[in-house]
Amino acid sequence: MDVKDTIAGTVMGARERLTELSHRLHAHPEVAWSEERAAAWVSAELADAGFDVEAGACGLPTAFIARTGTGPLHVGICAEYDALPGLGHACGHNIIAAAAVGAGLALAAAADDLGLTVTVFGTPAEEGGGGKVYMLERGAFRGVHAAMMVHPGPVDVAEARPFAASHMLVRYRGQATHAAAYPERGVNAADAFTIAQVAIGLLRQQLPPSTRVHGIITHGGDAPNIIPDRTEGRWYARAETLHELAALEPRVRRCFEAGALATGCELEIEVEAPPYAEFRNDPDLLPLYRANAERLGRRFAPPEGAAPGAGDPGAGGSGAGTAGDAAAAGRMNRASTDMGNVSLIVPSIHPYIGIGSLPAVNHQKEFAAHCVSPAADQALVDGAIGLAWTAADAALDETVRGRLLAGGR
Repeated sequence: MDVKDTIAGTVMGARERLTELSHRLHAHPEVAWSEERAAAWVSAELADAGFDVEAGACGLPTAFIARTGTGPLHVGICAEYDALPGLGHACGHNIIAAAAVGAGLALAAAADDLGLTVTVFGTPAEEGGGGKVYMLERGAFRGVHAAMMVHPGPVDVAEARPFAASHMLVRYRGQATHAAAYPERGVNAADAFTIAQVAIGLLRQQLPPSTRVHGIITHGGDAPNIIPDRTEGRWYARAETLHELAALEPRVRRCFEAGALATGCELEIEVEAPPYAEFRNDPDLLPLYRANAERLGRRFAPPEGAAPGAGDPGAGGSGAGTAGDAAAAGRMNRASTDMGNVSLIVPSIHPYIGIGSLPAVNHQKEFAAHCVSPAADQALVDGAIGLAWTAADAALDETVRGRLLAGGR
């Protein structure tokens, strides 16, 4: 039997288990650093299949490393499983985790024929916590020759282009007082945020279109008749590259400093997570995935701004190639991921796999509902097969295999 048939057969044989895992994760969402059940459920599927599982990997309680095979080419599959506060699995990490398990099972079945070592990384806290960055820094990816994952979105997009991003926790400290009787004795920490947000709004006029600055106030005061002495917010700055981000972040910080200066408040800015890097797509793995996804019947949306029908070569089928798909495809790539940090060290891909959700898009409650739809269930199966086939192609192509074994860069 052809190795790709073996891979597809393994995934299809596990389809019911993979779908059940995806739906169970979706029904029990856990936010960053709290994914205790998710990490246990995902790693248990791999342990039951014979993987050697290290729980609490890299000193992170909800991370794991599951490994099998002894071949010289070491392929890593990344699983994410954290949910969004208030929205549940509105970014589809339940699908990512199930697809990663499926790809791991399939590659394990073919590891001897392909000369592979296969590792599935359970990576917590992608939604702003930087789990992969900590795992990378602590040596989890040492010796890995290629890393890959698949991420759900409204439509299929092969080439990931996420922003670099920084994560800031901003606090102002003022002086509380009675807002009506003694207002002159107060130092208003809510006013400091107002000034900072106005400054950021004005700054946006002079920022490159490749940047984003956005955030929320998580605490704005305690009562209308008390001048707030404490306010707090969480803010992200994003740019095309870490280099561009390094130039943007001081400008944003000065806006917060303006709020403190104008009101007399004290300012504290805390870095909530390591910076996320831009994503670097491997030039060999990306076309291999694209060809395999198309073999499975996936269609890739055209680039943003392309004319309707101007999809990728070979694309066809319902919904792809429209102006709406082009816009959705472009916007999906304006997110950020800690997989970007991995991609700067290890040859990587991070394709998006469509779940037919439009007009619903990532980080909407309507998108969360689509993440357990029949289209989502098919996406996790296709994603698992597509990733495993891509790893198989890389292992069987002497040129690609040789480059990866030599260090990949």
